Formats: sequence, structure tokens, C-alpha cells
Amino acid sequence: MTLVSKIAWDDTVLPFQLDVSDMRGRVARLDGVLDGILKQHNYPPVVEALVAEMALLTALIGQTMKLQWKLSLQVQSKGAVRMIATDYYAPAAEGEPARIRAYASFDDSRLTNGAPFDQVGEGYFAILVDQGEGMKPYQGITPLAGGSLASCAEAYFAQSEQLPTRFSLSFGRSAEPGIPEHWRAGGIMLQQMPKASPFVADGEGTGATLAAEDLVSGEEGENWNRVMHLLATVEDMELIGPSVTPTDLLLRLFHEEQPRVFDAQAVKFGCTCSTDRVRESLSIYSAKDIATMTTDEGRVTADCQFCGAHYDLDPATLGFDADAGDSEQGKSA
Repeated sequence: MTLVSKIAWDDTVLPFQLDVSDMRGRVARLDGVLDGILKQHNYPPVVEALVAEMALLTALIGQTMKLQWKLSLQVQSKGAVRMIATDYYAPAAEGEPARIRAYASFDDSRLTNGAPFDQVGEGYFAILVDQGEGMKPYQGITPLAGGSLASCAEAYFAQSEQLPTRFSLSFGRSAEPGIPEHWRAGGIMLQQMPKASPFVADGEGTGATLAAEDLVSGEEGENWNRVMHLLATVEDMELIGPSVTPTDLLLRLFHEEQPRVFDAQAVKFGCTCSTDRVRESLSIYSAKDIATMTTDEGRVTADCQFCGAHYDLDPATLGFDADAGDSEQGKSA
């Protein structure tokens, strides 16, 4: 793959369909998105790996949904990594990129030399779909299990949505000649689509955790097993690049399944925080409450956990007792 074609595929999600086996899928490549997410924090490598995996899952899953606003993925755990949160914001208009942001909360003293998934303990993996004002959010959860965040996502789709789903992901630090070391990620998502419309399940899903194989039988089962066998042959460098384009990868893996591709979706790092949002979040407090948040210098400060933006505000302009008409911006990098 030439440098130009590599750059063209970085930070994109390519939808495709396998006509023979009646499956849909996505191929994602993330580069600058991960740089935007991870450079905001000084995460240890094992935490960076978990955030990279979660961001890749978010890009793949977000592009499968007809979102009007936001998809959120979240891990809550009793382990060293207490929380990982990601958001995928649908494109504001046709032709514009989707936006992804992510952050993690962890206890550095409890991190080990084990694998990244070993840093999370008992807890849950959740998916929240919010279509915006006036729409009821949908949430589904599944226990943290299976040895990877990808396995948790597969269990979620099997249990809460009854959609057989498989991910093949690769992510790590890229050390290409002449380019500073940075994180790259790539992956494939495959789903065996039911005859009914997707995402038909209501509620959070309860009972025993299902696997994709529990949901397919007969001809669908044969198709599923055949395509999974082909997917298992993919190599890490084929997923991440830089030598194989996503379209070439699909032909290498699934040429007998008649892959058909659709328009690629660009994604970028992006945050929705703003001075107005900070003011809105503090609008429920009285002047007395705001006083308890005020620093010795007479300011109220806040930091965005996603992008690191710092807000420095006049307490007189905050809360439901705020002075009207103040126009200070209050944001700094």
C-alpha cells in the first residue's frame, strides 16, 4: 500500500456485506483518533491498550447504528482499571466525520504486569444509545468476562440483541521508520443478520450469558462457521496495515463470499465539552453551593476528563443565582 492510500484509509470505517453468507461487517483503521485520545493523558501502557481497544470497538459498533446523536460504551469494574468510557457522535451532516472520545479511570498502585484485560475485575460492560432530546435512551449490559473487551462486546450482542457477532482486533504501538512511535489499531466486525430488523430486543437482557454460536443453526450455522474459519486466518499486520488496504483485505479473506463495500465513514477525535455545558451542569447549585467550589483565588475551575480542556470561571456567573449577561469564556487548553 502506498503512503497516499494508507493515509486515505487511516481513521475510517468501511461498511461491507458478504452476499453469499448474508452477513454485514465493518473494517476500521484508527491512527490520529487514538493519538487525539491518548495524548491527553499519561496512561500506563496497559491502560492505553484498553482504551485503544475500547475506542476501536466504539468506532466499529457506532458505524453499524442509525444514530442521530450518540453511542456510549462503558466498562465499570472493581479492578485496577475502574472505568473506561467512550462516546461516538454521529456525523452532524452527510459527508462529515463521526467523532470519538474516550478516557479511563484507574488505580496506578493496583496495576500489574499482566495482560491488559487482567487489569479489570468483576464488573460490567454497557452500551448506551442516546438518540437525543425527546428520545428514550436504550441501555444494555453484560458481565465482564471472556478475556477481552471484544469478547464482552460479543456477549452483549448475543445476549441483549440476539445478534451473532464476532470481532477480530489488533492494536499496538507503531514503530515505522521515520515516523514517531504512536498507537495504531485495526479490526473487523462481522454480524449474522436476522430476518427481523436489528436491535429489536428491549431492556437490559438477563439470564445466562450467550455466545454467538448459540444463536445460529442450519444453513445460517454453516455460513457462520465457514466465515469464522476465514476470519481466523487474518494476521495482525493485515488489520493494522500499512501493506494491505481494507478493500484488499476483504478480497483476501472473503472473496468466495462475494464481499460488497459501501461508502467509508471518516472518524476523528472530538469532544463536546464547552463553557456553556460547564455552566449548565452547575446551574442547579445555589450561590452558597458555588462558594464551596470556589478556589482561594476566587475562581471555579473544571477539567474535561476526555480532552483535558481547562475551564476557569467567575463564581458570580454560575448557579441559578448567576449574574445575567456575563460573557467571559473561561476556557483554556
